[in-house]
Amino acid sequence: MTLENFGWSEQRQNAFTAHAADGLVPARVVSEHRSHLQVVTMVAELSAEVSGRLRNDAGQRSDLPGVGDFVALRMALTDGPATIEAVLPRTTALVRKASGENRPQLLAANVDVVFIVTAPDGDFNLARIERLLALVRDSGAGPVLILNKADLTGDVSAITEQIASVSQGASLHVISALAHAGVDQIERYFNVNQTVGIVGSSGVGKSTLTNELLGRDVQATQAVRTHDSRGRHTTTHRQLFLRPGGGCIIDTPGMRGVESWIAAGNGGDNDGEARQLLQSSTDDRTERKHRRRRRIGR
Repeated sequence: MTLENFGWSEQRQNAFTAHAADGLVPARVVSEHRSHLQVVTMVAELSAEVSGRLRNDAGQRSDLPGVGDFVALRMALTDGPATIEAVLPRTTALVRKASGENRPQLLAANVDVVFIVTAPDGDFNLARIERLLALVRDSGAGPVLILNKADLTGDVSAITEQIASVSQGASLHVISALAHAGVDQIERYFNVNQTVGIVGSSGVGKSTLTNELLGRDVQATQAVRTHDSRGRHTTTHRQLFLRPGGGCIIDTPGMRGVESWIAAGNGGDNDGEARQLLQSSTDDRTERKHRRRRRIGR
């Protein structure tokens, strides 16, 4: 296992150069928990915590490291957790408006493609698909629509026509992850160690699809409720998995209410300004640090 398997590239190595001079090591965040983050380095997977300086420099919670972020890590001298000192510039960032709050919530960083998963059951919702498409396009990643559980409907063409009417040109694939049907057609999105995010509402089969793409059962699965076809939250936190055949998957908990942070009117009128907000807050944090140093005469 190497960090290159997790998407490390020459571009990211160049961004890390200044941190290497400070004795830090590169890592990628693979899961987020209340008390710590789990990260993978070039040699091991370990626990890490965010430094106090990085917390103080963060303008908002979404500036802090999240799943998919590449970070600069200070290794612990004892048995304690390592310390994340910096977040490397994000190439993409999947950011939604936090539920019930007027703030951005980072769902995943540095994803190349996002699978928007839906299913032809009682929870099928074209408006939600449109909102998810907007969310993914605003992130800078490429959206791919997945109609899962295709074996549950006797008229697949009618469902795909409805999805195509709102897809705005995004690719659409019809599969049944539980029946192992059609999944091979989406393997190509993992080429060159790309990272694929998976989003959708509970019950559409995201965890089953994740298990199928990984070739092993890593995510718990449950049947949907029979009276309304709604799923239970089997995925409780975001997590990045390395695929044995190459590439990475970031599975996310089910989302019913979803609104793009930019689409909610928080990205500004300037598209470049909005993209900068989503993709990297590194420059903003650096400028705030310089202003603070100037004020105290450093």
